[in-house]
Amino acid sequence: MAIWKWSKPRVESKYPTPLTMHQLWMVSLSAPVSRDKDASRTTLYPFTRVDDGKAEKWLADQWEITAPEQLLGRLGGLASTGYRAMARRRTGVAPLAWDIALYVDISRRGFACGMLSEADTWNRLKNVVPTVAGTYASWKEYADHYLLGRQVWQDSLRGTDDQNFPAPQAASDAHLQALLDPANRTSPWNLAPWEAISHPDQARTARRQG
Repeated sequence: MAIWKWSKPRVESKYPTPLTMHQLWMVSLSAPVSRDKDASRTTLYPFTRVDDGKAEKWLADQWEITAPEQLLGRLGGLASTGYRAMARRRTGVAPLAWDIALYVDISRRGFACGMLSEADTWNRLKNVVPTVAGTYASWKEYADHYLLGRQVWQDSLRGTDDQNFPAPQAASDAHLQALLDPANRTSPWNLAPWEAISHPDQARTARRQG
C-alpha cells in the first residue's frame, strides 16, 4: 500500500499578496540571520512552507520565549539597548544592525506562531525604520555592523557552555557576501535596494524565491 507524505503548504498559498517595496525592505533587515534553506526572505512569514509549530519551538529553544509578554519584553530590550551596549564597551562601536536583525527575525517568528498579529508585526517593524535608515547608508554598512555585533556576541560565549552554539563565522561571511552580490537576483537586498525606503512605497511583482 502506498504511503503518501503530504508536505506543508508553501507560504505563498497562505499569503499570496507580494510585499510592497517598503515591506520587503523591512523584512530584509533580518536577512543576515535567515541562513537556513527553508527561510523565506521575501514574505513576512519566516519560512518557505507554513510551519507555525517550528516558529514556536524555535522561540522557546533559542530565546526561552513561550508567551506573548516574554516576546514583547525581548523585543523591547533589543530595540532599546540590545547587545550593542556590550559591544560599545568592548569595541567603542555600537552595532545597531545586529540587534535589529534579531529584532526583525524574532518579530517574524512571533507572527508565525500567533504571538503577534500581522498588523502588530508590521507596526513593530515600522517603529525601527527611522533609526536604522538614519544610521546606515547602504546594505553594505548594515552588513558590516551586523558582522561586528555577531563577533562580539560570539566572543562573549567563549568559556561558556554555549561557546559552540553559533555557526562558524565563515558561514555567516559567505551568507552576507551572497546577499551583497549584485549578480544575485534572489537576494532581497537587490530586490529592495537600501535607498528604496527613502522613496514612496510601491507594489512589486511576485517572484519565486530561489
